[in-house]
Amino acid sequence: MRVSIGQAAKELGVSIPTLRRWEAEGKIRSERTPKGHRRYDLAQLHGLKPYEASRTNRPTVCYARVSSPDQKEDLFRQVSLLETFCAANGWTYEVVQDLGSGVNYNKQALQQLIKRICSGTVGRLVLTHKDRLLRLGSELVFSLCEAYNTEVVILNPGDQPVSFEEELAQDVLEIITVFSARLYGSRSPKNRKLVETLREVAAQL
Repeated sequence: MRVSIGQAAKELGVSIPTLRRWEAEGKIRSERTPKGHRRYDLAQLHGLKPYEASRTNRPTVCYARVSSPDQKEDLFRQVSLLETFCAANGWTYEVVQDLGSGVNYNKQALQQLIKRICSGTVGRLVLTHKDRLLRLGSELVFSLCEAYNTEVVILNPGDQPVSFEEELAQDVLEIITVFSARLYGSRSPKNRKLVETLREVAAQL
C-alpha cells in the first residue's frame, strides 16, 4: 500500500522533514505521482530499524549531575526543573542522575544512558545545561544522539550552572589528584601534601 508523505509521517510518528531527510540519505525511497507528489510503500517504512522509528514511542530520559555531595541541593533543583519541563510538554519521561566529576566518563548513570541511546530506546535526552552531561566530550554523546535519532533538549543552552567555577575547580583537582597518585603513589607523602595544597587553593576560589 502506497500513501502520501503526510500519511507516512503520521504512521511512523515522525515529521515530514524527517522523511525527506531519510529519502535524501537513501534510507527510504518514494515514487512520484504524475503531479509530482511523493508516495511511500508502507511495508518498506515498517521495515526501518527501530531507532529510525518514532521518537514518540520511546521515552524521554532526563540526566542530572553534580560533582560532590555538598551540591545535592543543586541536584534536587535540576531534577525538579527537568520534571516540571517534561510534564508541561506531556512527555513520558524518567530522570537518571549521577554524583561525580564532569570529566569522569565512568559514572553509572552516564554509562547506562549511552548504552540506551545506542540501543535506540531513547527518544529524547533533556539536560538543564550542556555541562551537566560532561565537562569535556559532551559533543561525542550528542553525535550518538543524532546517529540514533535521539532529540537533545538543553533547557539553558547559553547559561553556565550557578556553581560553574566551584565545580570546575573540583574537576581540575580530581585530574591532578589522579595524575599525582600515578606519579608518586596514592599513599605517598608527596601525593598527600600536593592534594592537601590543591584543596586549600580550591577552597579559596
